[in-house]
Amino acid sequence: MIVDELSRGERCVCELAGMVGSEMPTVSRQLSILKNAGIVDDDKRGTQVFYRLMTPCVMKFFQCVRDVKSNGGSR
Repeated sequence: MIVDELSRGERCVCELAGMVGSEMPTVSRQLSILKNAGIVDDDKRGTQVFYRLMTPCVMKFFQCVRDVKSNGGSR
């Protein structure tokens, strides 16, 4: 998951694409959605764009979702 990778530190789109097993355009679209939601921010350096997690508390939400999923949907 893109957010999981960004919780470990700043990454460029090309790194994230390899880490999550998706094409760069797909990852870029997802990052755009996350940026518009205020979850990530970017920093352009030359031809590369690096992304970082802006709201680390979102990881608690994702852990909650994982917990619910692993418990078969029960809280």
